[in-house]
Amino acid sequence: MSDKKYKITFFQRKKEKIIRIIVYFILITISLPIILSYLWLILSSFSKGMKYGIIPTEFTLEHWRFLWESVKGYPNIWSVTFNTFIVAFLVMAFEVFVSSFAGYALSRFKFKGRVPILKSILVLHSFPAVSLLVAIYYVLNTLNLINTLWGVILLKAALEIPWGSWIMKGFYDQLPWEIEWAGLVDGYSRIQVFRKIILPLVKPGIAVAAIFGFLSGWSEFVFINTFILNQQTWTLSRYIKGIIGDFRFVDYGLLTSISLFYIIPTLIFFLLTNKYLLEVNITGTKG
Repeated sequence: MSDKKYKITFFQRKKEKIIRIIVYFILITISLPIILSYLWLILSSFSKGMKYGIIPTEFTLEHWRFLWESVKGYPNIWSVTFNTFIVAFLVMAFEVFVSSFAGYALSRFKFKGRVPILKSILVLHSFPAVSLLVAIYYVLNTLNLINTLWGVILLKAALEIPWGSWIMKGFYDQLPWEIEWAGLVDGYSRIQVFRKIILPLVKPGIAVAAIFGFLSGWSEFVFINTFILNQQTWTLSRYIKGIIGDFRFVDYGLLTSISLFYIIPTLIFFLLTNKYLLEVNITGTKG
């Protein structure tokens, strides 16, 4: 009985390479419109005009004049940028501070209602914040926080803390109890164990919570647009909305340059911290 000879086809030999090519093609196809949009944004901000809407004509820095002079009818860009940094930084600080303790409590302590709280965090976080605007207005009005950055800061921090606590819980869950017991045996108090042993081990989690908190505060628009009435307390998102104004008469060169200016700090922040995002562990209701 003769042995059967099996021939490996071209597709069988190149299966992995073909799959890789298909995956790259899909990713490039999906990403291309986004890449082209950002490319147009950059070119338009440095060009006097765009021929056929896509080809830059003459290089100019005129659209960046807002950096050294105020745009007529709008506040100084640097005071607006400072307001944006204040909102982003304080939202980040409140979220990191509270989430560090809340995540630890959810991970380590057993109390009534713990599991329902964990399960409800993601459900509540999925609701759009815009659905709460009326209730939020009454709360802020009662506390005299309408038209103040503090109102927006506390509001954003309150909405982000549950998500930050869930993220931090995932990092605490990865630490074995033995580490804490060892600290207690060495004579540390529970607070000292938390501060000197546990927190240094969850620095990636703190960094992730900080990233989400900062980006959430930096990009906030809905609450700023709704509850901030004074130009002097605008942030960059509201400034850009003001520049757009009536779209029929908008200065697109100025708009693109300010939009690019708005993006640059977050891009730098992301490039410096993106490695921590790869360590996110948000699984669970362990225990």
